[in-house]
Amino acid sequence: MFAVVLYQPEIPPNTGNIIRLCANTGCELHLIKPLGFPLDSSKMKRSGLDYHEFAALNVHENFDDCMAALVGRRIFALTTKGNTRPDTVQFQAGDVFLFGPETRGLPIEILQTLPENQKIRFPMMPNNRSMNLSNTVAITVFEAWRQLGYAGGA
Repeated sequence: MFAVVLYQPEIPPNTGNIIRLCANTGCELHLIKPLGFPLDSSKMKRSGLDYHEFAALNVHENFDDCMAALVGRRIFALTTKGNTRPDTVQFQAGDVFLFGPETRGLPIEILQTLPENQKIRFPMMPNNRSMNLSNTVAITVFEAWRQLGYAGGA
């Protein structure tokens, strides 16, 4: 399946929602420290309900450690600084979706490591800044999974 990477997530309910999403779609979830909350945060647990045990959760000390764990896989950054629409990408099993922190997005030094066609931006109405992190993760995962015919789903 896919891997979802949250770089320094800040809001526990978003991460909880994403844990539940990953459990239900078979995606791996990778969290890159520092986290804006303790992993046992009651807000995160409440959002994820009882799905934590069904999610493949990996926590990394830094970006380089995470990338080493995902070496050889295609990485797509979801960013307002991208120009590639998700419907123009042919996703493949094993692809990695990288998301930045809610208040600031991915650092430019990370974005510069990726080709332009791997920087995805969802269309939005003019003059809007960004979408909610957990919503963006869900839209991305389901678009990619749809392209694979919902392989493995019931």
